[in-house]
Amino acid sequence: MAIDVDTQIKELSRGCVSFHSPEELKKRLEEGRPLRVKAGFDPTAPDLHLGHTVLLQRMKRFQDLGHQAIFLIGDFTARIGDPSGRSKTRPPLTDEEIQANAKTYAKQVFKILDPETTEVRFNGEWFAGMSAADLIRLASRYPLARMLERDDFAKRHAEGVSISIHEFLYPLVQAYDSIALQADVELGGDDQLFNLLLGRTLMRQDHQAGRDLPPQVVMTNPLLEGIDAREEGGEIVGAKMSKSLGNAVGIDEAPRDIFGKLMRVCDPLMWRYYELLSDLSLDAIAAKKAAVASGTLHPRAAKADLAEELTDRYGGPGTGAKERQEFDRISHHRDAVPDDLACFEFKAPISIVDCLCRCFEKQVKSRGAARRLIDGGAVKLDGEKITSALFQVESGDYVLRAGKRNFAQIRVQ
Repeated sequence: MAIDVDTQIKELSRGCVSFHSPEELKKRLEEGRPLRVKAGFDPTAPDLHLGHTVLLQRMKRFQDLGHQAIFLIGDFTARIGDPSGRSKTRPPLTDEEIQANAKTYAKQVFKILDPETTEVRFNGEWFAGMSAADLIRLASRYPLARMLERDDFAKRHAEGVSISIHEFLYPLVQAYDSIALQADVELGGDDQLFNLLLGRTLMRQDHQAGRDLPPQVVMTNPLLEGIDAREEGGEIVGAKMSKSLGNAVGIDEAPRDIFGKLMRVCDPLMWRYYELLSDLSLDAIAAKKAAVASGTLHPRAAKADLAEELTDRYGGPGTGAKERQEFDRISHHRDAVPDDLACFEFKAPISIVDCLCRCFEKQVKSRGAARRLIDGGAVKLDGEKITSALFQVESGDYVLRAGKRNFAQIRVQ
């Protein structure tokens, strides 16, 4: 069944922070041709988490309506370093780091995007062959005074913090990508708004000069809060999702970890995740929210529905239902042990702190964190609570538990 243009725009723009402009997008959709929808990623880290996928989910919605996705890997811009939101110059990556991270990105995005309607491009395609004169001509297209109006540049300039000349090139290079790819729409995080609007400016200049390339539509996404965010005064408060802060859900994590982490989010955050991450329509999400409000659907069940959907997407079909069943079994039987435990072997004796750090290195990142778990009564060995961080594990086979959902089989000999 055909979806009317207004409904398309409502779905495509859900959760948008900035939208320039709905009228322009409506006009292009009414043309009835596939739009070229661009999103750029600098390969600055090897792994993607759910925060990165907010943008990809929006791109997938365009794909579902028949449009062409362009996943641009910024192998050239990564050599400059994106200054967006930075209080100092970002160190450039090596060529080896860029290539390794780019391969990982290209593999991971197809957990979301349809490979049949996705172009994977690298901006080194057009910039590697540019001469110094070409870059100077590009730099001449935008005044320095306007560049210094950008928030992060303005703040650094006012504080006397160094800004390198090459950093001013980054927004121009990103803007030129849109010209090279003939983008109809560019998606990005809200911290990228200046760069995306600069793309509109350069395309408008070209259009006014007689080249048939009207300015791109710009849509920006909010920065997704991490799983530890909470509601305060009617608002969701918390740091953005980041692996370095330990509040992220990586899309390459084990299905059990994906499901378990999502079950930890607070109820208000759950609805934000639904809006930004789920494939459900806005109408379907509103119906689910109304069912929770009326008491016909428990919030925990709604949360489990979301966790199952996302675990299926990133862990593989069927993994969501499996982890939901296992989560329910363990939650309803406090001393239940998962069926598929990871096994570790140690030489006797070994301290309980070392056991925790080595068995649960992703969850217990330091000896201090291990001691806090013990002090909080969250550590059990064969069902017996461990009360001292000085405890030594002697020879034998045991089940080690840390918190509600972290289990390991250990053999000490």
